[in-house]
Amino acid sequence: MATLIPDGWKELGTSGAAQREMQTLELLARGLPNDYTVLHAVHWTRMQHGHQVFGEVDFVVIGPRGRVLLIEQKSGFLDETAEGLTRIYGARTRSVPEQMARTAAALDARLRQHCPARRTPLESLLYCPDYTVRHPGTAGLDPERIVDARNRDRLCAIIRGIVGVDEPADPARADVLRFFAGLLDLVPDVGAIADEATLLYTRLSGGLAAWARRIECVPHRLRVTATAGSGKTQLALAVYRDALAAGRRPLYVCYNRPLADHIALIVPPGGEVMTYHQLCDRAARAQGVVPDFSRRDAFAALEAQMDRFQPPAQWTFDELIVDEGQDFADPWATNLLRLLGLGGRAWWLEDPMQNLYGRAPVRLPGWVGLKADTNYRSPRDVLEKLNHLLAPGQAIEAGSPLTGSEVEVLTWKDGADLLKATTRAVTHCIGLGFKRDMIAIVTYRGREHSAFTPLDRLGPYMLRSYTGQYDLLGSPERADGDIAIDSVHRFKGQSAPCVVFTEIDFETLDDLAIRRIFVGATRASMKLVLVVSERAAPVLSERMG
Repeated sequence: MATLIPDGWKELGTSGAAQREMQTLELLARGLPNDYTVLHAVHWTRMQHGHQVFGEVDFVVIGPRGRVLLIEQKSGFLDETAEGLTRIYGARTRSVPEQMARTAAALDARLRQHCPARRTPLESLLYCPDYTVRHPGTAGLDPERIVDARNRDRLCAIIRGIVGVDEPADPARADVLRFFAGLLDLVPDVGAIADEATLLYTRLSGGLAAWARRIECVPHRLRVTATAGSGKTQLALAVYRDALAAGRRPLYVCYNRPLADHIALIVPPGGEVMTYHQLCDRAARAQGVVPDFSRRDAFAALEAQMDRFQPPAQWTFDELIVDEGQDFADPWATNLLRLLGLGGRAWWLEDPMQNLYGRAPVRLPGWVGLKADTNYRSPRDVLEKLNHLLAPGQAIEAGSPLTGSEVEVLTWKDGADLLKATTRAVTHCIGLGFKRDMIAIVTYRGREHSAFTPLDRLGPYMLRSYTGQYDLLGSPERADGDIAIDSVHRFKGQSAPCVVFTEIDFETLDDLAIRRIFVGATRASMKLVLVVSERAAPVLSERMG
């Protein structure tokens, strides 16, 4: 079996032209020997007369002797004209031979620059598995370098005939391989992988939302204890929509304001979404009490006011959904259940490993329990490292097929070095192909104590951070920027393809420190970089392996 670079693509679901390319990749993997290397969707850039030029090669095959073959795949129909084969893209018609020639010339120029010892020529081949070229002699390409619907079953044999020829080995083969593998900014299209990973996570973790809603109990009191990335949010959204569809009035309550704001934006109208303290604020104002948030005990006073509140009929709901239940207290549960009407249904969603405030588990006697310990969001590499931190019996099962993300650790020694190391981490992630809006910086410390809170910029990067203010519609205001940043406390319940988890520092790797690391690390759906203090790094590395 040929070596595939990058790996992991075969686990992702695709459709359309991408699916046809995946089928070809599988064909090449099975049909070529293990001393062949196949690179898929190689995206590259070069400078030409001061302007950056972008290109793409569908497949690059490097033979055992160092010969290189560029394969351009054209799925679907082509047009045969007097100028050769053409393909219509929207309103534009492009010449296939010209496109292939430009690509080959550009890459050959770069190869000559970076691999001057290379001896073997660059070869090109057109693969059109859905189309039969009627006039190969006028296609604008060497007929021997066209594989169409008639001979597509001989693709691998034709490739072996081109790059597997018996000739002296090219001494620059290793350099050529490194060039194409990405050493020189030739990276896979991370955006495409991220989109597929999101679809894959939604599809896999949707199982919890499907079978949890089939559980019947009277009265309906279901406590779902589920790990990060298991699909709790999908379950909450499905229950919320079910209630509206059935004419019931839902109430969604969580602990973190950012999560409540996010949920409020994506659910249909007809119910209520808020944090517990927002609910307390409404109850206080309904009793004629205007909260004074300048007081140090303002939130404790709100909670006490809620304890005394006697909800009127308009405060009655048919469906209660409590998210982040691990951050709630016993009196809060009592107060919320008082808002549930006769025959109302209650759902309690929690993850003890995300308990960052050290609260005791809420007592819910008589409730039906459901546990889900499979994380479908985080790459297997991340979970493997995290499981070394957890106590026996707490291990998280990996449900995602994504692997090869390589958790990376950068260290810092003081405040100035912390900012530099975090900047390097972000730059590194951009170099891997992640766009800025795919990256989130998550701080180990809370907003009140983080060195990043006053910053609106980190090196060359503008930060998109919460300002602490809300607009007239109650939506949080965020500073303009292209890279999101938030604390691990506020980012809980959210995720990003690439997470730079920074400011990690502790004297002792105790239970609370492990839970913070667990929460921050499981926010990443593809790539995780840890920025750890020099005193904490050896302890963390020893435990994580």
